[in-house]
Amino acid sequence: MNQSHIATLSIITSIIKYFNKWAFVYVGLYGYSYLEAGKNVFTLFKNRGWEAIIADDLVSNVFFFLSLVVGLICCLIGYTAFDENSPAGWFDNAYGNVPGTCATLGFIVGLVLASILMSTIASAVNTVIVCFAEGPAEFEANHPELSRKMRDTWLQFYPSCGA
Repeated sequence: MNQSHIATLSIITSIIKYFNKWAFVYVGLYGYSYLEAGKNVFTLFKNRGWEAIIADDLVSNVFFFLSLVVGLICCLIGYTAFDENSPAGWFDNAYGNVPGTCATLGFIVGLVLASILMSTIASAVNTVIVCFAEGPAEFEANHPELSRKMRDTWLQFYPSCGA
């Protein structure tokens, strides 16, 4: 690579670190602008040594998988509810592939609704992580038992982070 490619890559990398999902938490908690929040939360995680933690974030993957499972369950319900050969069949297939259409619609509706719910829960998890990074002493003072459990669990998975 030549120098111009390296410089361009460096600029893109420095811009990308300010655009992250953790910045939304800072915007909601402290009212910063989005770019300022991105910078602050990146600095917070870097100072705590948590770069691996944000790179390792599996919460969104788990919630996406759960949304897919809900979509597939709704797909199955849609297919069996409108299949004329099933005991639960409600309609006949006189107008085309009704079970296939209902299965597809069931999958889409189930996936969308589950994704909305899971994104809300994922945002709550992100907020807990940011608040834990931002104020561990306050958490310890107000909820010592929960703080101890979270630190112990955290150190099991990330022994070098110094939670």
